[in-house]
Amino acid sequence: MTFSSGGAGEVRRPGARLRMTVDALRAAKAQSPELFSYLLGGTVDEETARTAAADGVPPGFLDFCRVLDGASCSPSVRLFGLEEALGHQFYCDPIVDCVLPLSPEKLFCVGMIHETPVYVDRADGGVLGIPDEHREWPDAERFEHLASSLEEFFVERLATAAYVRIGLVDDESAEHDEWLTLLRRAGLTGRSAPPPSP
Repeated sequence: MTFSSGGAGEVRRPGARLRMTVDALRAAKAQSPELFSYLLGGTVDEETARTAAADGVPPGFLDFCRVLDGASCSPSVRLFGLEEALGHQFYCDPIVDCVLPLSPEKLFCVGMIHETPVYVDRADGGVLGIPDEHREWPDAERFEHLASSLEEFFVERLATAAYVRIGLVDDESAEHDEWLTLLRRAGLTGRSAPPPSP
């Protein structure tokens, strides 16, 4: 992947929004030693990323892991780091009587939301989830398009006030939600977020 080195017509390099968001979260975390350390993962080095790419890990997921190797927003909302993701690809395997187009060749599992898998579509890099009404996710009849990329999903849905809807955070639990506390301290909850998909 080639990036512009500067100049008047410089194009923003991929990951710039993600990097700024993660930098804000890391700075807030450094000032919040009482928050759980597992909220934010580290980063994946280039050698590890090259090896994973050769093994078929999608480039969009690896780009994400180069900046943030996983995030545990809450026990029920997690984006996997590379190593954890590799151990969860069984969620891509076809299931008897399940109409979802499950396929390891087409999908890569990148996390969990309320015990339902979240996928990256290998064809276009989009993020797919299970519609809310299907808590027994193999019974779902379709995927829900969550974002056009993993970066967009994290920056616009998990690192904004939209997390409250995704994490099912109510008024009572808000003051004890460590991810929401981290977002507030990073100054990210005031950012606008797109409305939920229909």
